[in-house]
Amino acid sequence: MPSAESRPAPALVRLRDVHLSFGASPVLKGIDLDVFRGQAVTIIGPSGSGKSTILRCITGLLRPQRGTIEVDGTRADLLSSERDEIELRKRVGFVFQQYNLFPHLSVLDNLVVAPVRILGRDKASAKRTAYELLEKVRLADKAHAYPGQLSGGQQQRVAIARALAMQPDLILFDEVTSALDPETVGEVLTVIRELVRDGMTCVLVTHEMRFAEEVSDAVYFTESGVIVEHGPANRVFHAPANPRTREFLARATDPAQRAQHAQGRADRAAARTALPLELRNFAI
Repeated sequence: MPSAESRPAPALVRLRDVHLSFGASPVLKGIDLDVFRGQAVTIIGPSGSGKSTILRCITGLLRPQRGTIEVDGTRADLLSSERDEIELRKRVGFVFQQYNLFPHLSVLDNLVVAPVRILGRDKASAKRTAYELLEKVRLADKAHAYPGQLSGGQQQRVAIARALAMQPDLILFDEVTSALDPETVGEVLTVIRELVRDGMTCVLVTHEMRFAEEVSDAVYFTESGVIVEHGPANRVFHAPANPRTREFLARATDPAQRAQHAQGRADRAAARTALPLELRNFAI
């Protein structure tokens, strides 16, 4: 019988047979997914394939009709109270497509408010941590600026720092560069790259295929709410077993197709911005 030391560590995140529908429209059709502590896992696939919905299920924003979702032993699909939801979200950071910063608060206060109110940290300690995180995302000089005074890339880096301020076990990134000008995409990807290098457990949804190949330990390809293929990043990107994966990657890495996808993402981002704030994070 193997010793406790030789047994593989359990997955930090474990989804099994997860099904979710919006009304009569099925979105997830039996999702199995594992994320181990210290891993970077990327979910790729065409728009509308259920990628963002998977992230929302992991953090309890959406509840599946069937299946199990465990986050470090907590059943995210069975949260029974607002207190349980808050406890889970203390441990799971979420960075959305839209930055969702409080426009009336300074950058510093955006990072301080949740650790003080939710974690109960004293304000002086929370401020020290906030300054350290702003240094990490190269925005220490913007601590007293307001979100409206920042570029999109700067706002997204603040959003990442805000997620880190809660000291989560896991961070979910949902197409965080999709609404950005191409010139600012690199600065956000650099921050994420450094987090992965430092061992932060991450789950990413992205259309940046080269970046996904570079940073990911494992990749899941989804289509129509199903995991079509998954495996180590090098194998999925260079020797995919499924013809649909090969077709998707060929198109996703073609310059003309990338430009078309970028325009589509910009159009979707504009449409999301037109929604009321409370609805934006639930778009698929």
